[in-house]
Amino acid sequence: MIQYRTLLKDEINRELFQNFIRRQIVTDCRRKENNAWIIKSAPFIDDWSEEDYQTLAACLKNTVSTGGFVYAAFYDEKLKGFVSVEPELFGKEQRYLDLSSIHVSEDMRGQGIGKSLFLAAKEWAKSRGAKKLYISAHSAVESQAFYKAMGCVEAQVYNQMHVEAEPYDCQLECELSF
Repeated sequence: MIQYRTLLKDEINRELFQNFIRRQIVTDCRRKENNAWIIKSAPFIDDWSEEDYQTLAACLKNTVSTGGFVYAAFYDEKLKGFVSVEPELFGKEQRYLDLSSIHVSEDMRGQGIGKSLFLAAKEWAKSRGAKKLYISAHSAVESQAFYKAMGCVEAQVYNQMHVEAEPYDCQLECELSF
């Protein structure tokens, strides 16, 4: 049975991710070219290095320390999914909160974990006065299908920091009325 709970700063470390499989085989990606969205062949395998895991743990700890939200899914007491939302509102009238990460372990995808995590993030963001979640989303067609199913659309206002950090990501938003 999958159990969900908020993560505490002290439990976020490299060991937390020892049974988490980031691996994603990507074949096609959604790209914006000449002001139009297209599907483009761009095969690669997305995975995290040891350094990536260390950076992730530090970022998630910072999110918790600054008042943000880190929520996780566990199966057999092993981390199998997580979502994080940063605490600072931005985007003026859009009143965005940044969904900074959402990942489900490769061995548990397709079982509704991502949806549960995303809905928890929406609820948390709405309770903090946000009108929308902002997502700098992986461009893989499978990832984009998930975000579309969650009600995400292209962001009205792009966050330039995200565009510069991940130029191939799709900049999305999700209304928090539910």
